[in-house]
Amino acid sequence: MNLRTMRALAAAGALLMLLPAARGAEPKAAAWMKPDPAALKRWQDMRFGMFIHWGPVSLTHREIGWSRGGETPITVYDNLYKKFNPAKFNADEWAAIAKSAGMKYVVLTTKHHDGFCLFDTKQTDYNIMNTPFGRNVTKELAVACRKQGLGFGAYYSVCDWHHPDFPLTSPGGSVRRQKSDLDAYNRYLLAQIKELVTDCGPLVTIWNDVPQMFEHRGVNTIKMVRELQPDILINDRTGDGGDYSTPEQQIGGFNMERPWESCMTISAHGQWAWGGPTDGVKPLADCLLMIIRAAGGNGNVLLNVGPTPEGIIEPCQVERLKEIGAWLAKNGESIYGTRGGPFKPNRSLVSTHKDNVVYVHVLRWNGETLVLPPLPKKVVKGSLLTGGTVEVAQDSQGITLRVPAKDRQEIDTIVKLELDGPAGDIRPIAMPAAGKVKAAASNVFQQMNDEYGPEMAFDDDPGTRWATDAGTHQAWISAEFSAPRTLCGVRIQEEYGQRVEKFEFQYRDGNQWKTIFSGTTLGKFSRDFPPVVAREVRLNILQASEGPTISEIELIDKK
Repeated sequence: MNLRTMRALAAAGALLMLLPAARGAEPKAAAWMKPDPAALKRWQDMRFGMFIHWGPVSLTHREIGWSRGGETPITVYDNLYKKFNPAKFNADEWAAIAKSAGMKYVVLTTKHHDGFCLFDTKQTDYNIMNTPFGRNVTKELAVACRKQGLGFGAYYSVCDWHHPDFPLTSPGGSVRRQKSDLDAYNRYLLAQIKELVTDCGPLVTIWNDVPQMFEHRGVNTIKMVRELQPDILINDRTGDGGDYSTPEQQIGGFNMERPWESCMTISAHGQWAWGGPTDGVKPLADCLLMIIRAAGGNGNVLLNVGPTPEGIIEPCQVERLKEIGAWLAKNGESIYGTRGGPFKPNRSLVSTHKDNVVYVHVLRWNGETLVLPPLPKKVVKGSLLTGGTVEVAQDSQGITLRVPAKDRQEIDTIVKLELDGPAGDIRPIAMPAAGKVKAAASNVFQQMNDEYGPEMAFDDDPGTRWATDAGTHQAWISAEFSAPRTLCGVRIQEEYGQRVEKFEFQYRDGNQWKTIFSGTTLGKFSRDFPPVVAREVRLNILQASEGPTISEIELIDKK
């Protein structure tokens, strides 16, 4: 998967989407378009699952699907399966690893964009049964998950750059075939998804991906899977509709109306398939914050692992997953079965609720106390889920929390507030803004200022972002204050890896921009500097590998 490439393909393939739609498409208002409410609730209650990207591509250490015709020639890529023999694969072990991480469901890439199938399909010989291994890993994993009380879902790519009837091929679905038959391919797709549901089900979800050229055809998939299994869920990458949204490599924003699930990588380099022995893993704090922020935004997290060609999940990934599981074993009541809010998330905190309880996840203390906006219900008891003591004072102006420094946790201090009535009755409450700024930028993605404008980088909400157009290699973003501020530091969070390769952080002195410091990479960046009095600052990006995307710029004032 690669969201940046997906967007580029969507723009480049606009004319291709005008191909005739599948005949006899049902109206979108049909009952089978809506998910079973009980199934949706069960899935939301799970909150945390394992994504698995795997296949013969693991032999190359390169990305699944996208490296076909790129770093790996097509003829080489398409013959990797002849050497694929993951003799150490153990479905029970994989399921046990997921369970030890506190995950409640597993989604496996049964077929990615490269067309290779990890299940026993009768529709093509390009599948796991024709490798030296010759075992149906999808079926084995489905059975293993159910034995251990985990849900199981099937990722299935809508596009297929290997199949001769699909109109686009590699690299990256950018090449148009001279001859193709999208109707025939659609029949192939439906037959394979039917195999998955009937042979490996019941499934939690069908997780479609990259609906190239499938507008008005996705309804066929939704209708079929609902007929086969009425309580199955299906995501939003069918080509038409779906039950939940799937933000990729970012945590979704607060949304109490539309269910969502962020798909994230545990790989330090953001790779989905196995990146080799030096790929590494993300820090524990980053992984936990994915889960905490997702729950606070009312969403799920699907955290991806990439097994090796031998069929094992990397020991370093397993160790990180166990650490996550240990944290959830102690604090999971504030995640599982909860819903986001009532306090909307910001940089310093998120909140979750269940029944009469609100869990306040304090991620950063900016002083001795934390003041929350007023609640329309009475707090009858306050405690620290993470251990220690908390003082809770409530009046008409709000709720004040005081936790001794010794009881504050480095990642997340969880305050448990028990109310005199259901927390779900409370309308979402916005936290006070950290300080308004007038933001500007040299470029905004597709001129969509409401969604990707520069102010999104200064709104104290990690779920929003400033984004630029694809192919942008230089850009700037600035913030102007209503009065001069004495600044002594900045924190910058870049989305989608490290695209920025050279930058300056500056302040305006009269008509001139003066550089406070410069650097070569951002990613997750923090820098303190000697105090500077400024009315306006800017991040001047001198070089980027692709359109820069910044989720947050936090300016630190001198106390």
